[in-house]
Amino acid sequence: QAELGKPQRNCYTLPSFDFSYGLYIHRTDGGVPEAIGHWNTVKPRTALVQKMPRDFITMNRGALKAGYTTAHEFNLYYKAKDIRRKDDEYSRFKRCPPKVSADLTYGITARPCTPFFDLLQHKYKELWMEQQRALTAAQRIEKKKKNNVCETRTTFLRKLPLPAKEESFWHLPRLEKVGPHLSTFPDRDARKKAFS
Repeated sequence: QAELGKPQRNCYTLPSFDFSYGLYIHRTDGGVPEAIGHWNTVKPRTALVQKMPRDFITMNRGALKAGYTTAHEFNLYYKAKDIRRKDDEYSRFKRCPPKVSADLTYGITARPCTPFFDLLQHKYKELWMEQQRALTAAQRIEKKKKNNVCETRTTFLRKLPLPAKEESFWHLPRLEKVGPHLSTFPDRDARKKAFS
């Protein structure tokens, strides 16, 4: 049982005060003297030479040029000529960053200051009025160009239509030259008067 009014005692005996807990690593855990006394440089890692995947496009092209057509012949060709993809083609992360000039500044340029004198003098209104005048003039020129269209026979006939043809009675062609057999008018003047 625990002693009354006292904290429970630990059942492990702790080591002395000069004991350091954890794993000791040589030339790293020596503190400041170790850090000052040694140049603990990290050796560069050798890049792991990974096996690139096969370049089937190039191998298929080569097999077709060699005259192979069946799947078995293609497999034999793959075993004979094992072509791998190129390193730069496979990994886009290994490409060099773009060369940028030293005086280049990244980011968005600041907006220029508002010209208050232009605002007070109504300069923007004047510029807008000039633009509107130029636009109106251009529209007028375009309208004139549209009006100066070359006249064709159709447009000319719409303006000045042909005079209406006088209606003449239709006669049979064989009876056109035959004169009348009977004249009921007393004389020629009376006939002309009646037809007019």
